[in-house]
Amino acid sequence: MKDAFSRFLEDYRDVIPDFQEYLLDLKTPLPVYFRINTLKTGAEPAKKLLKQEGVVFQETCFSELLLVKKQDTDRPLLSYHLGYIYPQALSSALPVHALGPKPGDRILDLCAAPGGKTTHMAQMMDDEGLIFANDRKLGRLTALMANIKRLGITNTVVTQARGEHYRADFKFDKVLVDAPCSGIGRYRIDPAGRIRHMRPGKTDLPAIQKALITRGFDLLRPGGVMVYSTCTLNIEENEAVVHYLLQKRPAEVTKWQPPVKWSPGITRFKEREYEEGIGLARRFYPHEIRSVGFFLARIVKH
Repeated sequence: MKDAFSRFLEDYRDVIPDFQEYLLDLKTPLPVYFRINTLKTGAEPAKKLLKQEGVVFQETCFSELLLVKKQDTDRPLLSYHLGYIYPQALSSALPVHALGPKPGDRILDLCAAPGGKTTHMAQMMDDEGLIFANDRKLGRLTALMANIKRLGITNTVVTQARGEHYRADFKFDKVLVDAPCSGIGRYRIDPAGRIRHMRPGKTDLPAIQKALITRGFDLLRPGGVMVYSTCTLNIEENEAVVHYLLQKRPAEVTKWQPPVKWSPGITRFKEREYEEGIGLARRFYPHEIRSVGFFLARIVKH
């Protein structure tokens, strides 16, 4: 019997651009990226300290604050413990930039732990406004709170609840639903041919994702913006989930121009057709951006 990933490769052979390059890329370790935390330091002082620590890096096309290591090292870094940097995949910065946090916003991060996107939003907000950072697992909240404290963030309230049942007495300007997913965008193949980062289990992820995106949308004020994102390439967890929301709520997928190479959302797959507007969603393939594969849709509430 074929495993889930083998079935995925068969089904998506004609979906993923340059499919053979994608397969080759799976055998190559992804670069290590990190973000400079301007809430604690400036870009130049952080880069100076990194150089003193022997870290070889360069700026990315994404931002002067998002750096990529030119050689990996596992040794402890003072710059990390001081809260000057946060390890973050290039693609995981995309949902935050699509959401566009601004000082004074009231934002809900519905699936926040361990905090990469929460802390990135706080940084873009200059630590002003208010973020509710939620996660359902207590153990994951420990890492979230540790990162918030290490990076010197004060505008964030941490909550514990199942996202699909999240309650609030007010509406949010912006909502991020970075949903739990199968994680196919993270998969790597090691020298022994084993799949790394594969997540076992038989959870009905699309059902959870549909509940999360619907609840996130319901907590959004009229005219507000929500970003739905995953680190998987599976259409059932991406386009099909957004399609579900568009069928149930007054939602619209809006155009957003990423700073890296992207492909449009898929509106037809096998025998299924999805809302035309889903073509405005964005897909990011690991072999094209040299980072984790990602999907995001920027959604406005009418």
